[in-house]
Amino acid sequence: MHNIRQYQVPLQKYMAMMDLQEMNERLFYKLLIENVEELLPVVYTPTVGEACQKYGSIFRRPQGLFISLKEKGKILEVLKNWPERNIQVIVVTDGERILGLGDLGCQGMGIPVGKLSLYTALGGVRPSACLPVTIDVGTNNEKLLKDEFYIGLRQKRATGQEYAELLHEFMSAVKQIYGEKVLVQFEDFANHNAFDLLAKYGTTHLVFNDDIQGTASVVLAGLIAAQKLVGGTLADHRFLFLGAGEAGTGIAELIALEMSKQTNVPVDDARKNIWLVDSKPWAHEHEPIRDLVDAVKAIKPTVLIGTSGVGKTFTKEVVEAMASLNEKPIILALSNPTSQSECTAEEAYTWSQGRAIFASGSPFRPVEYEGKVFVPGQANNAYIFPGFGLGLIMSGAIRVHDDMLLAASEALAAQVTQENFNKGLLYPPFANIRKISAHIAADVAAKAYELGLATRLPQPDDLVKYAESCMYSPAYRNYR
Repeated sequence: MHNIRQYQVPLQKYMAMMDLQEMNERLFYKLLIENVEELLPVVYTPTVGEACQKYGSIFRRPQGLFISLKEKGKILEVLKNWPERNIQVIVVTDGERILGLGDLGCQGMGIPVGKLSLYTALGGVRPSACLPVTIDVGTNNEKLLKDEFYIGLRQKRATGQEYAELLHEFMSAVKQIYGEKVLVQFEDFANHNAFDLLAKYGTTHLVFNDDIQGTASVVLAGLIAAQKLVGGTLADHRFLFLGAGEAGTGIAELIALEMSKQTNVPVDDARKNIWLVDSKPWAHEHEPIRDLVDAVKAIKPTVLIGTSGVGKTFTKEVVEAMASLNEKPIILALSNPTSQSECTAEEAYTWSQGRAIFASGSPFRPVEYEGKVFVPGQANNAYIFPGFGLGLIMSGAIRVHDDMLLAASEALAAQVTQENFNKGLLYPPFANIRKISAHIAADVAAKAYELGLATRLPQPDDLVKYAESCMYSPAYRNYR
């Protein structure tokens, strides 16, 4: 860590960590596991966003498997080139919507690589069982197409039937080589493709979209935990979303499912407490509203959630309006990276006179307001997807079910202690993440067994202990 800390620029730390991963994988994971709170923002958001933007200029050696549109008809052969055969998790992107940064083409490879390093460090999935994949179908980013260091196809994005056929060939090849129990995580696809892929392959493959389902699960966990601070249940709240893309609609739907489960009301009725701004009618229609401040005043939400990918949209007027309506307004500014956050932690606490219950998608430092220190929580998907994936693997699950996502949310919320609440935290510290992941994995696996989707039989008696025993540890074997 001494060598890593010598670098002052986050991107330099990122590059040093990637070099270490290439040279000594065990040491990389030991370092990451033992210093997770310090290194998580280095190997993943927000630094990975900058790394993807500059991927061509900092490129040293290939990481992961690139599958090009030019290899259509040969994807099975390309996959066979990967040296490992016992693959359990694939994270795949086409680079069209990287974080809040837009179309970065094949430079989006930093995302699958980063996600899978967290599957190992936080969830204990063996590194050799992880496969990062980037599907290169071109890019509509003119700046990249003109960049001499861009390593991808220099053409506009393929769409329509050509795109669909390539993805279908990939999904078929994955199942043929690695079997029905390999988890395919779709990552940073454009909204229309993300929903289409999840709907198309959700009934035939073990698939998961972290932007839709992972984000929804971690946000729901924070909202469940928040009820201990504000009292009542989710059904007592009115939710207003700024942004109706993958994340926003995914969160809204999972909240509705949880409310339906808690109150035994139809999901359609639960949706009536949820409003999405700047979208087609989702739960119900409303007369046109000029801006977000007017929406807050008209709808009177108790919870404001930002998934717009547009920074500074939770203005002083918006936060003050929330504070005027609620004793403890719940404000979640979830867009990544930090530059795209709807507001900062300091702004949320200051503009609400220290009354806001706040969490963000990117990390913020503690804030002091009128003599009290507030520690902002981070609604980071890394709380959910490593343990969720481990639960699927250890149960031999063949499909993902919404009830598994609810189980993961409830398991995470249960790990928040009173000490965490006293600091204003909605999430437990990342220092305990492997323990947290084991509990999430156990509850997800239990739900898989309950739903008849597990194939690894018989069911272990103690799923938490079994999860811990399945976790990869970066230790050298004793050969004596």
